Amino acid sequence: MSNKTRSILKAIAVILVLLAVLMHIGWVAIPVITVYKFWIVVIAFGLLLISSK
Repeated sequence: MSNKTRSILKAIAVILVLLAVLMHIGWVAIPVITVYKFWIVVIAFGLLLISSK
C-alpha cells in the first residue's frame, strides 16, 4: 500500500470521527445516520488499523 493511499485512508478516518463528534455535540444534524454514530467511529478505527504499518 502506497503512502498516498495510507494518507487518504487516515484523512477519511479523521473526517468520519469529526462528523460523529459534531453530530454528538449537536452542531451537525443528519437524521439518517444519527443512529449509526457508534459504527461510524468503529469504521474509522478500522480504517486506521488498515492504514497503519
